[in-house]
Amino acid sequence: MRTLTLMTLWLFGLLCAPALSWYPEIPNDSLLPAQWQGTLVGRDSFCLVDKGDSLMEVARWEGLGYNNLIAANPGVDPWLPAAESGLLLPYSTILPFEARPGITINLAEFRLYLIWQHGDRLRVRVYPIGMGRQGWNTPEGDFHVKMVVENPIWVRPESMREDPDLPNVIAPGPDNPLGSHWIELSAEGYGIHGTNRPYGIGRRVSHGCIRLYPRDIIDLAKRVENGTPVRIIYQPIKLGLDNKRLLLEVHQDFLGRISDPRKEIQKKAKTLGWQHVPGDPQLAALIEQARGVPIELTQPGVAK
Repeated sequence: MRTLTLMTLWLFGLLCAPALSWYPEIPNDSLLPAQWQGTLVGRDSFCLVDKGDSLMEVARWEGLGYNNLIAANPGVDPWLPAAESGLLLPYSTILPFEARPGITINLAEFRLYLIWQHGDRLRVRVYPIGMGRQGWNTPEGDFHVKMVVENPIWVRPESMREDPDLPNVIAPGPDNPLGSHWIELSAEGYGIHGTNRPYGIGRRVSHGCIRLYPRDIIDLAKRVENGTPVRIIYQPIKLGLDNKRLLLEVHQDFLGRISDPRKEIQKKAKTLGWQHVPGDPQLAALIEQARGVPIELTQPGVAK
């Protein structure tokens, strides 16, 4: 599945360098096939860590969510990774079956999917997100965009009145927690916005709203309008088909909703018309690792 090696990337000069946060970056990769639910989107890449860089800095530099980068690279010290060590950059993902035109947010994978009509085809764009921390969970369900505000004014909500260090109002600018844009949702009090703390992307850090990197919120805000549908789901386990290959993508079930992951995988595989899945040892390892990257499942083993 990953055709480029670290040496190949090094030869072409593709070390860790500034990248667009949203992806796929290659235009043709964002075009969806006629049967697009469960399709594979994007291409993984690699980079070499510079001395002194943390994975939080690499995630910000490469436009990825922090937890996504951590999960994709088990065993790597997130604060002191070895210099020149290779990192997998998890840009590939399985489009959730519940996705629909408009915005779909899968909380379990810290990603927002935007699907829109482009000529006679649909396109998709994926954005890493930050979201509600424990006790301030982001709501799930079907909503819509109520309004898009450029250069919003932040007003301290009632839920944060107990913090005396916070001002009641923050004007537009670099210190505004909402960033450059506020996309208000029909879920009262919730929205999608930028941030003045980009290292929170890919983490559960907000009071329930969805945060995007500064350059991502600018891109998203110009592509949505009042009435754009918004679906917020929680799907730690995703399956899909790509060129007759069965793909599995497992994320951490941080809300503890899936009591039997193997049974969940078998059920999803059958809906795709796939009757055989790997035996317990192989599947158990993938579930436990929860790396959040699409892995090809074959019978009787597992192939990357």
